[in-house]
Amino acid sequence: MTAPTLQPVIVGAGPAGIRAAQTLVAHGVRPTVIDEAARGGGQIYRRPPAHFARSPQTLYGTEASRATALHSTFDGLRAHIDYQPDSLVWNAQGGQLDVLHGPTQTTRTVPYGQLIVASGATDRVLPVPGWTLPGVYTLGGAQVALKFQGCTIGRNVVLMGTGPLLYLVAYQYAKAGAEAGVKVAAVLDTARFADQLAALPGMLTQPAVLAKGMYYVGWLRAHGVAVYTGVRPVRVQGETRVNAVVWSDGNAEHTVPCDAVGFGYALRSETQLADLLGCRFAWAPMHRAHLPERDTAGRTSVAGVYLAGDGAGIMGADAAEWAGERAALALLADHGVKVDTARAAELERQLTGLMPFRQGLERAFPFPTDWATHAPDTLVVCRCENITAGELRACARDAGADEMNRLKALTRVGMGRCQGRMCGVAAAEILAHATGKPIDTVGRLRGQAPIKPIPIHLQRQAEASA
Repeated sequence: MTAPTLQPVIVGAGPAGIRAAQTLVAHGVRPTVIDEAARGGGQIYRRPPAHFARSPQTLYGTEASRATALHSTFDGLRAHIDYQPDSLVWNAQGGQLDVLHGPTQTTRTVPYGQLIVASGATDRVLPVPGWTLPGVYTLGGAQVALKFQGCTIGRNVVLMGTGPLLYLVAYQYAKAGAEAGVKVAAVLDTARFADQLAALPGMLTQPAVLAKGMYYVGWLRAHGVAVYTGVRPVRVQGETRVNAVVWSDGNAEHTVPCDAVGFGYALRSETQLADLLGCRFAWAPMHRAHLPERDTAGRTSVAGVYLAGDGAGIMGADAAEWAGERAALALLADHGVKVDTARAAELERQLTGLMPFRQGLERAFPFPTDWATHAPDTLVVCRCENITAGELRACARDAGADEMNRLKALTRVGMGRCQGRMCGVAAAEILAHATGKPIDTVGRLRGQAPIKPIPIHLQRQAEASA
């Protein structure tokens, strides 16, 4: 098979998708690139509307040169790819993708011969009492508001959870400051300072990245932002909207007045499309999640399907670019196109070399494994179906549910519009705690179409024509 006979489709135009497209084009192949956003760049390098006036330095800070370089690369590819922006892939079957075009609210099918899934990541959510109040956002949502529209989620904001994104968003909000009419009231990190110290050996393998993170924390403290570590969020207070956050240091409870909250516990991979494609999954302890299996080049258990970037495991923007290029080289080589094998090997070495740092990050910002212990029965876990932690525990106790899809069938957890994307992690933690089983043995919610919300009449039309 020669290059011109290939019919590759790339889902996602973040760092991984852009580098994959660049690599295919360099080998004479014209890929289709489907992306939810209006402009390529992904979440980390999300591009604002074309008329937006804020500078890259203001939007991306220390990452401005990387962001603009990636944007420029993608702009240069536009004449050589079939670019489909504002387009959500919501289903996959029979060698074709079901795609919703957002602005026109129409659905279409896109056939593919080969598929590179660069679906990225989203916030990992662990609910806290009051999280359904108006004014509560995920950290990623708070960042999107600032990057894409130049607005903030409130005027007096608390940011809480854990992970590098917590400090990045806090820095970006605090830096916006008076210009955006926002103040960061507090940063509440569930990780302890001792965790960060213990992680230093691994994180020193990427000194520039470590220095950047330390700079964010130092800048926040130097500019009077209160940063608390080793905390446990207790509740978000308010009647018609947020007015305060209550947190515990283990000895006493403290209250921080605010009008908005951004929270999240690092990121989780968007794996639903890989699931619909039939990719085999396995438990990944470092990510505390079931992830699609892939080899070092990005090949999955399904022939012709490749994974790249954070959608296959959270590794960061650098790794996403390398993985996108490597997956494209694997696709080409698998279909008889000559590629630079030395370059392929170098990409794999670079990806492997990031592992100690990635493990260090997990040590520095550990998942709060005691979260389920403190979750009250009244806590709403699944906001789509209004399912509480107590209902999940009762199902485990009274009906013997000990697997996630059984729990879903009996309680409707994960059956709402988000399809478990927001509540799945928390529900699994509650189930594991309630049954006394290890988290890796309670399973995962199986992916179902639509993997993200679409108008119901469009889904029915698609089903009727199938």
